[in-house]
Amino acid sequence: MRHFGWLLVLAFASPTAAPAQNVQNATLRRALAAYDNLDIGQAILLAKRALTERLSGLEQARAYELLGFAYSASDSLLKGVDAFKQAILIDPDRQLDPAKISPKITSSFLLALSQVLVVRQLQVDSASFVGGKGFVPIRFTVTSPARVRTRAVSGATSVPIDSSVATGQVNLRWQAQLPNGDPVPDGNYLIVVEATAGQNSFSASQTVKVTHGAVDTLPHLTALPGYAPLPEEETPPRNWTPLGRVFLYTGIVGAGTFALESSRLGSAPRRELAAVSVGAILTGFIMSLKKPAPQPARGNILYNRLLREQLVRRNADIAQQNQSLRRQVALKVVPLPKSGGGGGGGGWQ
Repeated sequence: MRHFGWLLVLAFASPTAAPAQNVQNATLRRALAAYDNLDIGQAILLAKRALTERLSGLEQARAYELLGFAYSASDSLLKGVDAFKQAILIDPDRQLDPAKISPKITSSFLLALSQVLVVRQLQVDSASFVGGKGFVPIRFTVTSPARVRTRAVSGATSVPIDSSVATGQVNLRWQAQLPNGDPVPDGNYLIVVEATAGQNSFSASQTVKVTHGAVDTLPHLTALPGYAPLPEEETPPRNWTPLGRVFLYTGIVGAGTFALESSRLGSAPRRELAAVSVGAILTGFIMSLKKPAPQPARGNILYNRLLREQLVRRNADIAQQNQSLRRQVALKVVPLPKSGGGGGGGGWQ
């Protein structure tokens, strides 16, 4: 009956790390194989023996996790929780999938997680912004209430980011500035999160690369958007006044001439009068057809002058803004891949 209980537990339980063939230590590989074959006693014996041998950090976490699985499956709850504690302290980001792991084993893991002080799932997002006008998002989880101190370290430079008492999910914003407000120098920085509660402490870190760049300046304007200069000269419309005056004067002269005409006047003066009248009319018509000379448009001249003054003033403002922008720094922060698994040292409560 006890063996049947193990089958129910193991039906949903398998260590979540890499496959056994990727484990370098032969004893640990045998322990994993024994667990897969439901030989729980042999799996516990071989996992303990593997921990006395030379193991990498990830292999140590794998061995303790295997012990946590095996003890939980064999109803040794306290031993299972202790084994999971050790696995979490070595690899704090270790996770179990509740959908694939039995509730019995998941409960042991969560109980172990609540009894240790670790900083888990530290994540620093990529960010690009102008110095002093943006921030780098930082997220992590603290498993127990603790004094949490976060800082950025590069060589002898240590820039404080935050210090507070926290537990659970923590979200921070790093403005990548020195205490005097200047942007941090470019280079690699180690974002260090240190949690302390009494005699217990734990630290996690993530390396990021900070690069500097120039801030884009504003182009000078050649015209104001939505406004266009107006022509400063205008051609008046055709003037038919000369032709009208010719008709008027010719009619007056002709009427006066005919009124004063006497019987002794012959046809010759009439012909001369007609010729002069026709010539005057042609002259007036030609003058009326002549294209008028362009005249200064005073309203347009004043408008264009105001437009030029506004353009000069706007470009002066842009030049002043560009002078300020050239003193600013464009920051780009990119997290670098972690070199290996395993977190800092810690303790449980």
